[in-house]
Amino acid sequence: MTSPTGLKLWIEGARLRTLPAAIAPVAVGTGAAAFDDGVVWWKAFVALGVSLALQIGVNYANDYSDGIKGTDENRVGPLRLVGSGLVAPAKVKAVALAFLALGAALGLVLAATSGWWLIAVGALAILAAWGYTGGSKPYGYRALGEVSVFLFFGLVAVLGTTYVQLGTINDVSVAGAIGVGALACAILVANNLRDIPTDTETGKRTLAVVLGDRRTRWLYAALVMTAFVLVVAWCATATPWVLLAWLGIPLAARSVAAVRSGASGPALIPVLKDTGIAELVYAIGLTVGLFIGPV
Repeated sequence: MTSPTGLKLWIEGARLRTLPAAIAPVAVGTGAAAFDDGVVWWKAFVALGVSLALQIGVNYANDYSDGIKGTDENRVGPLRLVGSGLVAPAKVKAVALAFLALGAALGLVLAATSGWWLIAVGALAILAAWGYTGGSKPYGYRALGEVSVFLFFGLVAVLGTTYVQLGTINDVSVAGAIGVGALACAILVANNLRDIPTDTETGKRTLAVVLGDRRTRWLYAALVMTAFVLVVAWCATATPWVLLAWLGIPLAARSVAAVRSGASGPALIPVLKDTGIAELVYAIGLTVGLFIGPV
């Protein structure tokens, strides 16, 4: 199979299939703001820019850091720019830093109009993006990746999006942050489940490596179930329209069935795709429900 070149190579390196994890929290945070009639559209789009820039930046940063450490050489899954030897590490590092810088610049716009203390939150997010696999002591190699994803692609992204528009957070934003964070974690858990053999061999101590195959599969199922069960609670505290989030159940159920049935290696790649799409459908359904509920 011929390797991609030029722009197509960089697009593959950006791992576009991970972008639902960046879009979903901004959508839900905006829906939570709409529930209290506080949407500020330009801030929502800037927040989306921040989220997308950081997601793409962390994808390139992980490619660079894992590549120079040699942990990507025998990895199953998407093309790795550095690990495959197709792109010089310095170039990948430069592009990663450029996207992180773009996220920081857009974040400054939100901080200037919503509260300068947000700069500290943004700085932590960027440090977390780089420190996942970068540096001498990457926390992604110490079973803390899921904690970071839940914090930054769940709580921070959803609550931050709501705050910059509404000037505060509300109950539905907190519930939405937990649900979206759980599904974002599920994507990472499935990814690390697939990579247990190679991560064990290279000394990358992910949560999946620590828990082992069987318990990691249960964790994945629990995270997915948590997100969809939470929707029931929203019916009482918000509006029954949030049940639109359940449109993501068919994809999520298919993924859980595959994981629980013992799918491994390349067979888990469709699970990653389906979980990402399920998170996006979940977020869109929840967002639409929060928009039309008050009406």
